[in-house]
Amino acid sequence: MKNWKNHILVLILVIISEMIGIVKYKVGPGTIVLLPMLYALIFGVLLTPKFLKIVNDKDMKDAGTLTTVSLMLLMARYGTMIGPTLPKIIQSSPALILQEFGNIGTVFFGVPLAVMLGLKRETIGAAHSIAREPNVALISDVYGLEGAEGRGVMGVYICGTVFGTIFFGILASFCAAYLPLHPYSLAMASGVGSASMMTAAVGSLSAMYPDMKDTLAAFGAASNMLSGLDGLYMSLWISLPLTEWLYKRFYRIKYGVEAPKVNPSEEA
Repeated sequence: MKNWKNHILVLILVIISEMIGIVKYKVGPGTIVLLPMLYALIFGVLLTPKFLKIVNDKDMKDAGTLTTVSLMLLMARYGTMIGPTLPKIIQSSPALILQEFGNIGTVFFGVPLAVMLGLKRETIGAAHSIAREPNVALISDVYGLEGAEGRGVMGVYICGTVFGTIFFGILASFCAAYLPLHPYSLAMASGVGSASMMTAAVGSLSAMYPDMKDTLAAFGAASNMLSGLDGLYMSLWISLPLTEWLYKRFYRIKYGVEAPKVNPSEEA
């Protein structure tokens, strides 16, 4: 909280990003919407020691401790939007609850791909979910972050933090433009348990459907909240065991032997 350098840099980046504003590109019948959040993310990456070296490792660590606080404020703002649209949300409650089963799709897609790319036990942490904070905590509790599973979940967590917001914002625009899905369903689909990814997706949808922006934000926030509540249990009881089972099957297909319980490189 006392790192004034970070606060000043954030203020400057916010001002620059808001001055650029929302940029839209027509692509066929659809529109790609670039939001100020995207610019701020890119500018922030450029300030790191790998590029312009304006911030150092300590600055980055200090900034990381404020991420959760910032997201709490964001979710509080979304909470105020849920109330006025509560009747619509209640009508859609079965879809909001059942959508969590859709997140299991990452297991069926991620496990075979990870194994074929050569990952070993890292596959378990990387492919069991989208690897946000609750999933990192789950892997830490079950396997520990020092092992291969911990490296897998942290790798996806970092990639999601850096690229997830960009991907979700653009993906929402493409889905709205090219898929015959209602904007409400896309808003619900954006709530995968990551406030920043959900905000980027809902922001893109709101720019394309400004007359629905409050309802879209409410659906996205409600969906994200439910994903945060039941997503951890889905991962613990369904996704993680399913990931272990699929990993063993695809490991045998690729290597022709049973999968070891630990990463071979870590065996004594």
